[in-house]
Amino acid sequence: MSKVDLRMGSFPYDHTSALFDGSVTVDGVGSTTMSTAPVLTEIFERILRGEGVDVSELGLTFFLRALDQGVPLVGIPAFPVRLFRHSSVFVHTGSGITGPADLVGKTIGEFGVYGQDPGVWIKGILADEHGFRPERNRWVIGGLETPLPKGFEFTTHPHPDDVEVTFAPPGRTLSDMLDRGEIDALFTSNVPQPFLDGSPNVSRLFPDYVSVERDYYRRTGNFPMSHLVVARKDLLEASPGLARAVYTAFYDAKEAGAERYRKFRRLYQSPVMLPWANALMEENDRLFGEDWWPYGVSANFTALDTFLRYHYEQGLSARRWTVEEIIAPELLDT
Repeated sequence: MSKVDLRMGSFPYDHTSALFDGSVTVDGVGSTTMSTAPVLTEIFERILRGEGVDVSELGLTFFLRALDQGVPLVGIPAFPVRLFRHSSVFVHTGSGITGPADLVGKTIGEFGVYGQDPGVWIKGILADEHGFRPERNRWVIGGLETPLPKGFEFTTHPHPDDVEVTFAPPGRTLSDMLDRGEIDALFTSNVPQPFLDGSPNVSRLFPDYVSVERDYYRRTGNFPMSHLVVARKDLLEASPGLARAVYTAFYDAKEAGAERYRKFRRLYQSPVMLPWANALMEENDRLFGEDWWPYGVSANFTALDTFLRYHYEQGLSARRWTVEEIIAPELLDT
């Protein structure tokens, strides 16, 4: 592999911090510069515009929209953000919604864009398991705690013609609209502040979400991912071996973070301000095995393929992409 100076963008999670502090590096490159941003969409915009980064964390829905437009990017099967999503559905307590079937005909808020990664997962899971159909609802797009800013113009925003999508009124937030009952439900990536503040007007659709999500994983094997790592296609083609070197670096950084948790078990997780963290790790070990945050294609094929199916079924992709098409060919054996 020829020596290249590599510019990478991500958020400094505990599973990427080793890349930021330099304790994990990309083998065979001349130098590596890590960058981040206060808002993740700023990172996304850099890689989509080809400005300032060569390798970057990117939301899956933004990646697929870029591929539809012919942007020359390729996926690296490392997944910086993944969350189970039953916990991401909030409802107004006066809406009459007590279960998934009650969502029919309701007005639902969604952050940022119609088809944000969490929204794709939530709609798809509800469709598979409860017969949910987005076209039966009215959708309001907005900001969660602050009015929706500009900044999403770097990508397209498709949605099916039979889905009613509008924007929140100027100056309004989805959290406040939910609290006031101006929307009936919210599909979100973050917990709305009124819920954190104990508002009696906001509750979860699945109050016992941990049990529901664990059961979902047992049945499907899906640990929903929202972001993956992508790279400029021309850079990988010009530097054989670079895709695997980047993948290995992200994998090693993830393992460095995981190893901290494993070592902390001897200390009852005392370095972590979370009571009973050891009990949580023991329960997760029983469910996931030792690697509870897997990278690579084989461990994530079903979840990735499920997202690709959801994205197409929800009218967000021009065609049904396959895992083999979106991941760097030399990493399909991971």
